[in-house]
Amino acid sequence: SPVLLEREQLLSNPHWSPIPIHEGIVVIPGRLLNLRLVLNDGAVFGIGSQKRVFFIIFTVIALGIAGWIFARHTTKQDVLAHLALGLILGGGIGNLYDRISIGRVRDFMYMFPDRHLPFDLAWPGNNTELFPWIFNTGDVLLLVGMGLLMIFFWKQPAPGAPTTTATTVQPDQD
Repeated sequence: SPVLLEREQLLSNPHWSPIPIHEGIVVIPGRLLNLRLVLNDGAVFGIGSQKRVFFIIFTVIALGIAGWIFARHTTKQDVLAHLALGLILGGGIGNLYDRISIGRVRDFMYMFPDRHLPFDLAWPGNNTELFPWIFNTGDVLLLVGMGLLMIFFWKQPAPGAPTTTATTVQPDQD
């Protein structure tokens, strides 16, 4: 988590001059990925604008739950769960730091710029861009971590389910 947090903060540092605010820099040509700095006062992908205190409280609670899951529901062998929780903690702490220190989260990854939905389709709000959201590494870490955590819990046996053990069959001793 500390390494992921540091990387997330380095990439979204407001003094990182290669990304000007509200202008795009092509990273992957072919309209696949641009860097475009946007200060987001909402949650992931800009959802829930103007709710800073709510998101700070929610994030602190979510980080506490992640710590509780780590302490109560994982063992040394649960590598997938540890990886997932590390990603969640790194992304959550990075976005929390932004929200507390500058009041917003620094988003800068803009996928598929200038590409639009086919057949006159539109997202709610009448946005026709293929992927209109700008996000940061913290958002990616959170989403990947949540996906991995869901896979971890999905692979766990149901509580009270019988466990299967291999039994050896002995040949008859006639």
